[in-house]
Amino acid sequence: MQDSLRRFKADIFQALANPKRIAIVELLSEGELSAGELMEKLGMEQANLSQHLAVLRAKKLVANRKAGNQVFYSVRDPLLIEVLALMRRYFYTHLQESMELLGEMDNSSTEVAR
Repeated sequence: MQDSLRRFKADIFQALANPKRIAIVELLSEGELSAGELMEKLGMEQANLSQHLAVLRAKKLVANRKAGNQVFYSVRDPLLIEVLALMRRYFYTHLQESMELLGEMDNSSTEVAR
């Protein structure tokens, strides 16, 4: 069971391992968008966007619905948005720590130069 869960987690992170796919999910966190709207907001070619959306659909991270000749996409589960928000917090926490360390290094090199 643990191995299956780890494989599931790895599959999700693999699907999110591309910055464009994260950008798609972040845009969809604001609400449903058509493929055309996603292309416009991301500045992507249709074929490239389709490939990224296919990966996200295959891992069941986004859902789609057709309305006439348009396809609309949405985040399948809002928990995914929370996961990305936690990753953002993790990034900023460690960024802040790195900046503090750099500040300390800068201060100590200034003191040595005196």
